[in-house]
Amino acid sequence: MRYCFHALLLISILFITSCKTDYATLPTYTGTRQLQAVIEVPAGNNLQLKYNKQTQEFVSDKNAGKDRIIEFLPFPGNYGFIPSTEVGKNGSGLPILVLAERVETGTVMEVVPLGILQLETEGEIQPIVVAVPARPSERTIDATTLAAFSQSYPAAQFILKEWFVNRNKTANTKFVAWRDERFADKEIQRWMML
Repeated sequence: MRYCFHALLLISILFITSCKTDYATLPTYTGTRQLQAVIEVPAGNNLQLKYNKQTQEFVSDKNAGKDRIIEFLPFPGNYGFIPSTEVGKNGSGLPILVLAERVETGTVMEVVPLGILQLETEGEIQPIVVAVPARPSERTIDATTLAAFSQSYPAAQFILKEWFVNRNKTANTKFVAWRDERFADKEIQRWMML
């Protein structure tokens, strides 16, 4: 009897630990057409984390074999990606910054895109979706459009631009433009995996 119990316990543990969420292939939109974001780096962190599709784990991003630490101010929002999208050479998900209180790595949030912050690094345009939580009770920014964000929070918009331009001093990143929520919707559609 004791052997059966231990065998059953071992099988249960193996089953539970082998069931990982594949965050990269979650739907881009919920059934109610609400955009989803997967958080890799909680607001306030300096350690750059990323989702590894092969291992289905969140791991430290590496630069020359060392953990990538943002040697600037910590992340000004919850940073991650939009699931079931691919952008860039490495096939990463479309980046997103969710302006809200800190949430933990691996959190999946329903969000409303305010717009896109476009940057240029090494001749490539990098779009970063800037969003707020879909639930009004979770918002720290009372805006759901780029126009409202620009009008009510111009200093926050300026800070985000400066943070992304300066977060990696060796990347030579340049600000290109802010694009509105309609542009963001088109960009999300453009990078969705079919």
